[in-house]
Amino acid sequence: MDRDWGSKPGSGGAASAQNEAIDRRERLRRLALETIDLAKDPYFMRNHLGSYECKLCLTLHNNEGNYLAHTQGKRHQTNLAKRAAREAKDAPAQPQPLKRKVTLRKTVKIGRPGYRVTKQYDAETKQRSLLFQIEYPEIEDLAKPRHRFMSSFEQRVESWDKRYQYLLFAAEPYEIIAFKVPSTEIDKSTPKFFSHWDPDSKMFTLQLYFKTKPPEANNPQTGVAPVANGTAAPGVPPRPLPPPPQAPPPPPPQGPPPSAPSANTPRGPPPPGSAPMGGLMPPPPMANGLPRPPMPPGGLPAPPPPPLGGGMMANFTPGPRPPMQPPQGFPGQQMGQGPRPMVPPPPPNMGNQLQRPPTS
Repeated sequence: MDRDWGSKPGSGGAASAQNEAIDRRERLRRLALETIDLAKDPYFMRNHLGSYECKLCLTLHNNEGNYLAHTQGKRHQTNLAKRAAREAKDAPAQPQPLKRKVTLRKTVKIGRPGYRVTKQYDAETKQRSLLFQIEYPEIEDLAKPRHRFMSSFEQRVESWDKRYQYLLFAAEPYEIIAFKVPSTEIDKSTPKFFSHWDPDSKMFTLQLYFKTKPPEANNPQTGVAPVANGTAAPGVPPRPLPPPPQAPPPPPPQGPPPSAPSANTPRGPPPPGSAPMGGLMPPPPMANGLPRPPMPPGGLPAPPPPPLGGGMMANFTPGPRPPMQPPQGFPGQQMGQGPRPMVPPPPPNMGNQLQRPPTS
């Protein structure tokens, strides 16, 4: 049987040193692609020929896998160590910031202290106050209790609520206790806010007053125009109220527009109290052979008389007339003022036959 020693049948023979090196570089390339991002490598550069260069070692590579295999080699790692040592030597020595070391005291807690809380109300200033009395009978020698205010957002015991804050008391070896109080502003004036520690009775006393809200916030003034969101900004003058709605103007007179006088323009009615031409009043016009009734003083014509005779309309009773529109005046004359204009009288020679001049 002709086969190479050290290999199994069908395995293709033992791998040579060159094949092992190729396989090792391929494994390193796949491993580097999973762990290294070439976009963040400061020494990786692609030249104009399409190949890759290492700016640290000044080597040329045909593909990315060859460069990644180079970064895992001894030459590249040695150059990286030399570069780091040189930069550390050239860098100026900077003073390190002084870090304050706080040593935590590890003491055994003996429980919570006894306390008493008293609610008070000042009728003169209308302020509410709280009086805290904390008893520390087994407090350490030469120790004094401490207190502080904590916002609802600082604590991690309960869910935060901006309407409340916490008042904490601490003294060794007792546990820290906290009281939940409203988040109203505290009056820090001297006679109202005070704390006192009595070393004989081992009692710590603290009193605080809450500030009252200004009366403007409780009773807003009436008549102030609100802004878009319903509340006026502080320090900004209120906007003036809008003017009341006004009635629309009266419609213009419905009549022919005024134009230049011409020869055929009808003459206007004569003024009241003046006689027409000739000194005689014209006879009233005839309607169906009967004289027309005179014009009422209101300016509206009287209804026509019912027809005479015994026909089908003899027993007809007219109903109420609908309201008539006000008369329209002439251009330049206001409506509803004065009597209704009369029809101009006919010329005196109307109806008379004109005499022809004699023909020669």
